Amino acid sequence: MDPDYSGINPEIGRTLSAGGYAINYHDRGQGSPVLLIHGSGPGVSAWANWRNTIPALCDRFRVIAPDMLGFGYSDRSTNGYHMDLWVEQLRGVLDALEIEQTALVGNSFGGGLALAFAIRHPQRVTRMVLMGSVGVPFTLTEGLDAVWGYTPSVPNMRKMLDIFAYDRSLVNDELARLRYEASIRPGVQDAFASMFPAPRQRWIDAMASREADIRALPHEALIFHGREDRVIPSETSFTLASWIPRSQLHVFGRCGHWTQIEHARRFNALVADFLGEDVQTETRQ
Repeated sequence: MDPDYSGINPEIGRTLSAGGYAINYHDRGQGSPVLLIHGSGPGVSAWANWRNTIPALCDRFRVIAPDMLGFGYSDRSTNGYHMDLWVEQLRGVLDALEIEQTALVGNSFGGGLALAFAIRHPQRVTRMVLMGSVGVPFTLTEGLDAVWGYTPSVPNMRKMLDIFAYDRSLVNDELARLRYEASIRPGVQDAFASMFPAPRQRWIDAMASREADIRALPHEALIFHGREDRVIPSETSFTLASWIPRSQLHVFGRCGHWTQIEHARRFNALVADFLGEDVQTETRQ
């Protein structure tokens, strides 16, 4: 049964244990599993990233959206933060939920994690959706440098939101205050500041998978990017589309780094259709 979110913080879902850590996650709907992996913005959580996506997909799929370690309402790591930790967390989440195979939907940082997980555990992945994804080499942008270098204040959070969104109507003082308050919960900023300290190019490089490994991926991939993205350059998605043999690329004009929010209806429809093809194939087999 899905949890009742009425009257409580919608960012808080259920709790499971993975690798000795308590993981906050959302588990909605029934059907083929879809694992949503959020980005690395300050004050982010699975619900903040995927609040428009979870309701749109959960009537056809079982949608699982965890807070990654160090983010949201999951535990903080006691041994630093790195790709191996987060990839292992994803495996632990699937094991705890007894899910053998899942589709992956990764946003930005989460796209890099989806790629790394698919490379290390290809048998556990059906399909991938990558949105404004890291995971390939690129030069640090001013936008990403500002995001990872965030220090808590309402004006600074407002600047972050301005960087993320092309559509100015999505950015207001109320949202900035809510995200600021999320970024100053106990332990949140300490964890965030420890993840991507300057010089920050090294963290982009650390999240990049090898070209040969990406080219060897057998999975179908749906790739999205906002044309006006100031955080992750659109060239990364063109690179991914050229390296992943079974891929398609959609570039949204008048769109920043928030494809799933700025173009929610089209994004959700394309993702549902793409993931539904895999379900139909399984049914025919």
